Amino acid sequence: MPVQQTTSPAPRLLTGWGRTAPSRSTVLRPESPGEAVTAVAALRARGGCGGRGGTSRGLAPRGLIPRGLGRAYGDAAQNAGGTVLDATGLDRVRSIDAERGLVECEAGVSLHRLMEVLLPLGWFVPVTPGTRYVTVGGAIGADIHGKNHHVSGGFTRHVASMELLTADGEVRTVTPGTDLFDATAGGMGLTGLVLSATVRLLPVETSLMSVDTERLPDLDALLARLASTDHRYRYSVAWIDLLARGTAAGRAVLTRGDHAPLEALPKRLRAAPLAFRPGRLPPAPRALPNGLLRSSTVGAFNKLWYHKAPRRRTGELQKLAAFFHPLDGLPHWNRVYGSAGFVQWQCVVGYEHDDALRRIVRLISRRSCPSFLAVLKRFGEGDPGWLSFPKAGWTLALDIPAGLPGLAGFLDELDEEVAGAGGRLYLAKDARMRPELLAAMYPRLDDFRALRARLDPEGVFTSDLARRLAL
Repeated sequence: MPVQQTTSPAPRLLTGWGRTAPSRSTVLRPESPGEAVTAVAALRARGGCGGRGGTSRGLAPRGLIPRGLGRAYGDAAQNAGGTVLDATGLDRVRSIDAERGLVECEAGVSLHRLMEVLLPLGWFVPVTPGTRYVTVGGAIGADIHGKNHHVSGGFTRHVASMELLTADGEVRTVTPGTDLFDATAGGMGLTGLVLSATVRLLPVETSLMSVDTERLPDLDALLARLASTDHRYRYSVAWIDLLARGTAAGRAVLTRGDHAPLEALPKRLRAAPLAFRPGRLPPAPRALPNGLLRSSTVGAFNKLWYHKAPRRRTGELQKLAAFFHPLDGLPHWNRVYGSAGFVQWQCVVGYEHDDALRRIVRLISRRSCPSFLAVLKRFGEGDPGWLSFPKAGWTLALDIPAGLPGLAGFLDELDEEVAGAGGRLYLAKDARMRPELLAAMYPRLDDFRALRARLDPEGVFTSDLARRLAL
């Protein structure tokens, strides 16, 4: 059974969404689960493994890693000198149980596609990150979270079962509560290739959101507001101005909401309450100058963004795309950082360590990091995945131009603050963390490594991330 290649056999240069740390891999794109099984078997037959001490013969001497739509920010879906298996050809929605709210689909189906299919039936995906251009397999591998983690947890909490192709060529049905499920949930594709999954859905009456927005003058006011009122909302997120200083440090625009009921819609919208028509702007230019995003320009933007937000507004109806995925409206928005790319840094620290969060915000403010995509959210209880990122606490995410002088040392300093507070960094966004910090951040790391060693002793599934962090 042939496997389609997206390019010639020559290795292809790949990066994450941050466009840093490029590496070359041979890219294969199976069009069915059967073709994926054949691809893995062919790789093993050639001796094309070696991710953890295997041979170095054959087309791909460094194993393989699955890749979806390339929205991991760092090097999780790259495999220098090896094979990357493009899973987007596994794009079939197999069945929908509209009575029970279940969908069975292949791993390459995007959340965007699920929204198109499911919203007319009155169902929504249970968890969505800041982009809907994520595959179901990627959502499982990164155990993605959204604005509703404090209510709904991570994506894999809603996965009823999955089909997983492991390194020995076996297709296993994996269910919650098993070690293999917990290792795969957040396991960054290193336990095998997810072929399909059955996902539990969220019932909705409309495709609109009822949104409350307010400005908060500083970080203390923001934390207090979130802690006292977050339980009233399914979704909440705060944009933070990390360039503001003095009494305005940590000032924020807090946005919270829920799916609008049918009765909240004006009559003109009730004829098609579940319509899903996200708009799109022209893509960002391919070539933009480095240094466009610096402290002065981002500071001016942040000031404008903060003051244009309403002091307090309630019950505004917004489209799903505007509330959940505003950046999806600008294709290739990552190009605005120029050819040097950018680093996404996301941490979580427990509620009992909010002093560490305050120190981190002060450090970023003093450093004048030019970040205009800085957000703060609250996490609920952690998810069962051994390498799942969320734990109960505050999570802060920000983007930083990769060419910022002294950035590596500064981020190391932030990492130390996080580790010292018992927090962790998000592997799906990491491109540079020091491996010695990983065990302190992820207590089940040894269990994960041991399971991988038993399941995949030849290192068939591996990646740049796995080698960099000794996963």
